[in-house]
Amino acid sequence: MGLNEWFQKGMTADEYINAMTKNKEETLSIYERFTLKEEDRRKLEGLRPEKLRAIVLSEDWCGDALVNNPVLLRVAEAADIEVRFLLRDSNLELMDQYLTNGTARSIPIFVFINQEGNEVAKWGPRAPEIQALVEKERSALPDKEAADFQEKQLAMYKNLAKRYQTDPAIWQTVAESIISTLGR
Repeated sequence: MGLNEWFQKGMTADEYINAMTKNKEETLSIYERFTLKEEDRRKLEGLRPEKLRAIVLSEDWCGDALVNNPVLLRVAEAADIEVRFLLRDSNLELMDQYLTNGTARSIPIFVFINQEGNEVAKWGPRAPEIQALVEKERSALPDKEAADFQEKQLAMYKNLAKRYQTDPAIWQTVAESIISTLGR
């Protein structure tokens, strides 16, 4: 199946959000509070004539999707990019074409395509600066065999999710990373 067919198979943003059972309020909260900088909005307006589209591989339980998806939707609005969502776990044939480091089904993944269905850019699962933040947090965890590893790891992810929901600087970092990927 080509990318145009995958795109057609996807859910609109409204359909995806309405079907969410986890992180819906958090995702909508970020979407409602995040606004692009005027200079970013101007850059993105230059993409409008290209009529790009985006396929988003995601799942509602994903902490990274919680922050990245609403930021993408704001970017897409400014650039007039039509967005469709595919659930990762139901679309492994496509997901396996976009593995992180060649092995991990990390999400979200944003595949930007032109009207002919050709990939023009790929982004995800995290902005490089956010990946560095996650790696720094992980480096502070005890050894995986330690008795308290799982407890500490869970606390780390909970803390990251809270930061994702409350830190506008993270939202801006994600936006700048997506915009950069789009060549703007």
